[in-house]
Amino acid sequence: MFMVSETDAALVRAAYEFGGEFDAMLALRRMAPGLSVEQARECARTIAGWTPLALPVPKIRRRDDK
Repeated sequence: MFMVSETDAALVRAAYEFGGEFDAMLALRRMAPGLSVEQARECARTIAGWTPLALPVPKIRRRDDK
């Protein structure tokens, strides 16, 4: 098991978009060298399909003017 930060996921997505699955797999194997080629390809395809999480909307507190 391994974890990918949003920055790393963006790098894998960019590699996938510009160079294809092979480049995304290479980028991911640099981050997690213990992955086999097939595992890295599968994970790269999964990460490439992710959409970044939306930032939470800050709650605006209203002040009572009483």
